[in-house]
Amino acid sequence: MEVIMANDITKDWKDLLRKRLASAKQDGRTEEEKKAEETRLFTKYYTEWKGGHKRENDSFQHIPRFYYRLPAEDEVLLQKLREESRAVFLQRKSRELLDNEELQSLWFLLDKHQIPPTTGDEAMISYESFLKVGEKAGSKCKLFFTARVFAKLLHTDPYGRISIMQFFNYVMRKVWLHQTRIGLSLYDVAGQGYLRESDLENYILELIPTLPQLDGLEKSFYSFYVCTAVRKFFFFLDPLHTGKIKIQDILACSFLDDLLELRDEELSKESQETNWFSAPSALRVYGQYLNLDKDHNGMLSKEELSRYGTGTLTSVFLDRVYQECLTYDGLQDLSGFCAGSREPKRASSSAAIQEQMKIHGQEPVSFQDVKDEIFDMVKPKDPYKITLQDLVNSGQGDTVSSILIDLNGFWTYENREVLVANDTESNAADLDDS
Repeated sequence: MEVIMANDITKDWKDLLRKRLASAKQDGRTEEEKKAEETRLFTKYYTEWKGGHKRENDSFQHIPRFYYRLPAEDEVLLQKLREESRAVFLQRKSRELLDNEELQSLWFLLDKHQIPPTTGDEAMISYESFLKVGEKAGSKCKLFFTARVFAKLLHTDPYGRISIMQFFNYVMRKVWLHQTRIGLSLYDVAGQGYLRESDLENYILELIPTLPQLDGLEKSFYSFYVCTAVRKFFFFLDPLHTGKIKIQDILACSFLDDLLELRDEELSKESQETNWFSAPSALRVYGQYLNLDKDHNGMLSKEELSRYGTGTLTSVFLDRVYQECLTYDGLQDLSGFCAGSREPKRASSSAAIQEQMKIHGQEPVSFQDVKDEIFDMVKPKDPYKITLQDLVNSGQGDTVSSILIDLNGFWTYENREVLVANDTESNAADLDDS
C-alpha cells in the first residue's frame, strides 16, 4: 500500500515539473522581468515570514510627523493662519480655567464638606469627602481632585485629612499659573515657548497700567522702567546671552511674583524698597545712572562707571563688565548699566585689590593669604579650583565677590571682628544710657 502511495506522489511531482517546464518555454518575459518578479515574490514571502501577517492597526509601521516648518517671512497667509490658530487655541485653554464665580462655588462646596475636628483654625476634609466634592464641582475641577494632589497636601493630621485652605490656595495658584502662561504666550510671536527681549518689553509695558504702585510714574519714564525690569529677567534667566527666555523659566522664578506684587495698593514702603520692580527702586537706579553720566551724553564711559558706589571697584572688574555687556564705541547705555550693576560674580583680581590698596595708602596683602581664606570659606569639592556651584553651595558667594572686586568689601571683611566688637560696645553703651 505504501509503495503505491509513493508512486502516486512521484507521479504528481513529475507532472508538476513537466507543466512548469512547459509554461516556462511559453513564457514571453525577458530575463530582467523574471528576476524582478522573483525579487518581488522573495521580498513578499520573506517579509511575511519575518514579521508575520501585517495587521492594519500596527501603528509602528508608520513614523508620525514630528516636525512642522515655521512659515517664512514672505509667506504672509501661512503666518496669519498660524497666528489665528494659536489665538483660538489660547482662547480655548483660557475657557477651560476656573473663573471667580466657579472658584467661589468650589470654596462653598469645600466648606460644606469639612470634617471635624478642626486643627487650630484650619477646617479639614477627608479623602472620601474630597472625592464627593470633586464629583459635584464639575469637569473643570476634575484635574485637582486626584489621589496625587491629596497626598501632596497630606501632612501630619492623625485622621488622614488635609487643610481646606491649603487645597484652595493650591487650586488658585495653579489657575494663576495657567492664566499667566496664557498671557505670556500671547506675546510669544514665534510660538516656540520663548520670549525675546522685545516681546518681554511689550508685556511689561502693557502691564504697567494694571499695577497701582506704578501710578505715580510719568509716561515719559515708562521706557526706562521697562528697561530696568527686563534687564533683571535676562540677567538671571539668559546667562548665555541667547536673546530669549523660556516662558516656563519665567513662571518658575519669583521675579514675576515680585512684579505682580505691585498690584497691592497697600504694599508697605519696606517691601517697595526691597522690590527691584518698584517705582522707588527703578528711580534709584536711574538716578545713579544720571549721577554717573558727568558729560550728560546719555552713555557711561569706563571712567564714569568707576565712580559707582564708593568708587573702589577694581579696574579688572570694570574691564570684565565692559566685555560682558553690550557697548557702543566703548560706552554703556542704561540697559548695560542695569546688567553691569548686577555683575559682581563675574570678575576677580587680587592684583587689582593690591593696586587699590596702594592708591588708598594701605599695605598690600599677600595673595596666598587671601586665596587660602577664600578656599577655607567656600570649601570647594576640588581643592584646586572654585566653581560657581561651589559658591552657591557655600552661601558665601556675595562675600567672596565683594572681597575680590571691591576694596571697600575687602576692608569690611578683613575688619569684621573689630566692627562686630564696636557694634557690641555701642549697643552696651546705649543700654547703659537708657
